[in-house]
Amino acid sequence: MKSITCCFFGHRTINETEELKLKLNEIIEKLIVDEKVDTFLFGSKSRFNSLCLEVVTKIKEKHPHIKRIYVRAEYPYISEHYKNYLLESYEDTYYPENIIGSGRAAYVERNYEMIDKSHYCIVYYDEANAPTTRKSGTKIALDYALKKQKYIIMLPTEITNM
Repeated sequence: MKSITCCFFGHRTINETEELKLKLNEIIEKLIVDEKVDTFLFGSKSRFNSLCLEVVTKIKEKHPHIKRIYVRAEYPYISEHYKNYLLESYEDTYYPENIIGSGRAAYVERNYEMIDKSHYCIVYYDEANAPTTRKSGTKIALDYALKKQKYIIMLPTEITNM
């Protein structure tokens, strides 16, 4: 049976509220129960990713079959020690081969990889708090997900797009 996958991406800093945590919990639970999502892809370097991992980990107590996978944008080759450390929080981790040699674009390419492998994208994008001195990685990923016609769930205000 083929996995049904959801990825997360969002700003490095977020307005973390109890309402946001409850909304995330509700969305993820609905995806697992109604849409049969069983695999969740996580990146790094953002508080939104960390929060999503916390929520999915808690939900995993109720739905032990779901998988959490950390998609690395750094360290194509890792030690057994580091891998074991990561596997304390995730069921698996990998570094996409196609991003080797991407340099500073590794995070953008990693996000593209997660989007390409996902049916659903849960995104934390707040235009008012997006960086103005550089291009927002979240905005780049969001534009790519829209172009790829992924099912997008937007936070902090929930907007769905298909």
